[in-house]
Amino acid sequence: MCGIAGFCDFQKNFTTEQEKWNQILIDMRTSVAHRGSDQSGEYLRENIGFSHARLSIRDILGGAQPMIRKAGDFEYAIVYNGEIYNTEEIKPALEQAGYHFETTSDTEVILYAYMEYGMDFVTKLNGIFAFGIWDGKKNQLLLYRDRVGVKPLFYTLKNDSLVFGSEIKALFCHPYVKPEVNLDSFREIFGIGPARTPGCGVFKGICEVKPGTCVLFSKDGFHQFAYWKLKAKEHTDSYEKTVDTVSFLVRDSITRQMVADVPVCSFLSGGIDSSIVTAVAADFLQKNGSLLNTFSFDFVDNDKNFRSNSFQPAQDRPFVDKMLKACHTHHTYLECDEYQLVDSLFDAVSAKDLPGMTDVDGSLLYFCSLVKQQNKVALTGECADEIFGGYPWFYRKDLFEADGFPWSKDSSARIVLLNDDFIKKLKIDEYSHSRYEESLHDVPYLEGETAEEKRRREISFLNIRWFMQTLLDRMDRTSMAYGLEARVPFADHRIIEYLYNVPWNMKYQHGVEKALLRDACKDLLPDEILHRKKSPYPKMYSPNYEKLLAERFSALLKNSNAPVNAFLDPKKADLFLSSPKDYGKPWFGQLMAAPQMMAYILQIEDWMEKYHLQPCLS
Repeated sequence: MCGIAGFCDFQKNFTTEQEKWNQILIDMRTSVAHRGSDQSGEYLRENIGFSHARLSIRDILGGAQPMIRKAGDFEYAIVYNGEIYNTEEIKPALEQAGYHFETTSDTEVILYAYMEYGMDFVTKLNGIFAFGIWDGKKNQLLLYRDRVGVKPLFYTLKNDSLVFGSEIKALFCHPYVKPEVNLDSFREIFGIGPARTPGCGVFKGICEVKPGTCVLFSKDGFHQFAYWKLKAKEHTDSYEKTVDTVSFLVRDSITRQMVADVPVCSFLSGGIDSSIVTAVAADFLQKNGSLLNTFSFDFVDNDKNFRSNSFQPAQDRPFVDKMLKACHTHHTYLECDEYQLVDSLFDAVSAKDLPGMTDVDGSLLYFCSLVKQQNKVALTGECADEIFGGYPWFYRKDLFEADGFPWSKDSSARIVLLNDDFIKKLKIDEYSHSRYEESLHDVPYLEGETAEEKRRREISFLNIRWFMQTLLDRMDRTSMAYGLEARVPFADHRIIEYLYNVPWNMKYQHGVEKALLRDACKDLLPDEILHRKKSPYPKMYSPNYEKLLAERFSALLKNSNAPVNAFLDPKKADLFLSSPKDYGKPWFGQLMAAPQMMAYILQIEDWMEKYHLQPCLS
């Protein structure tokens, strides 16, 4: 993985002030250097500038970027962040077409594939990616993002210039781009957050290339088109054939994602998803004479403080131990205490450039910093719940039928600390519901489906477009903050396309979520893991963590210079601090309850301070 950045302007000639614009490229690259500190480089021509910070995973010596190739008198250049898992399938046809490969990197395969096949070449790729290609023949810039948005790519249009980067902070290194917010920014923060509307960068004027989309910028202007969309198809496979297909696709995806010129590790929670990934990866390495590194995450004293609830019925540690008995790996137990967790809340804002999933982001950021000390590449179990139906809103009637985002059903908890005037200005119910209805217009259905079948598709589509994207954003920023490449085998587009059309009665059976996945991988796992009830990412249950949050939150309320106080209600805040904190009623997903609301406000304050943002009350 890497950090990419650049700019394009057809009204300028950057080479007339080469030193100035090259320094801007260096500044942009430096801002995302945490994503890759192994190599760096810049590319500056009349209308285009590229910059690249490289994390060397494949072809350590030969894959430097920006990569430049010539065809006749014309130059083609690329800056790329990601991994392509099927390069060996694409490469032979390119060699037959006369292309000579100077490296073994996937970067060169991408660039030559574009030169040979044109803009639609991207449909041949299996992988996670965000890249920019400069076509010197057509004098145009193309920005591509992978099908489901594993890798980020932000951009803005200012004064005829298109400015882009892997992270928002890179854009602010360009002289035309300043951090600004408007009322819609706070509607995103309070009405949608920690999710984001697809394509929205929250800051005023900042956008993100949508998943499965290509942006084309030339003298003719700015254009974008979707090269990939989910399609509704009739599922005719028997259950047995479906199990076999899922079994093949999951194992094939994991095996493909073992490709690297550095050791690969895995995150192991003891849940079914990460255990499947670990089992396949460990077997793959054992056949090649190597041992898989595995890491589990928990919090200090959670064995004493854990509180079982409907969302999180059991701790992870006992199940991790059971998996380790069945699967031989080199395992490391990682823990985070409440002091490290509170401090990490603010590091997470810096990593994401936005407030996020509070202590989940913070702890994952901390854990990734420790994993990176041993490995550069990690496999994760993310995304299985979104496509196999693991969350309660897939099957709980009240959530399934909610007229809005089911993971954010109760908006009252989102505004519990805000003053009434700001609540009236935000109109977050109206804003959130509009975003929800816009998404429903894009859901692919089959003709003749029942109302329930249509709702099943809607829930699946919303999870892929919204909830999964939030978790992928979290994983990318927290891992890449320390130059750790996190891969997500379950996000393989072949799995997503197939599962979108598998009937619900195959995914959920006898009151058991993800029954299809369990059947497809039952030979990989011990029974205790195979039949374990869904349990989300671990969280901190220490009373001292709540105390630390309350202390910082109280200090914030007393700070007359804190910009966030412009829209907080002191009386509501005092009442909130004196009330019991309910862990069983989350306001986002399954993990963000009352303590996380305090943490979220602290993150919003930190975000506004870091970027010198005004409350924007009108």
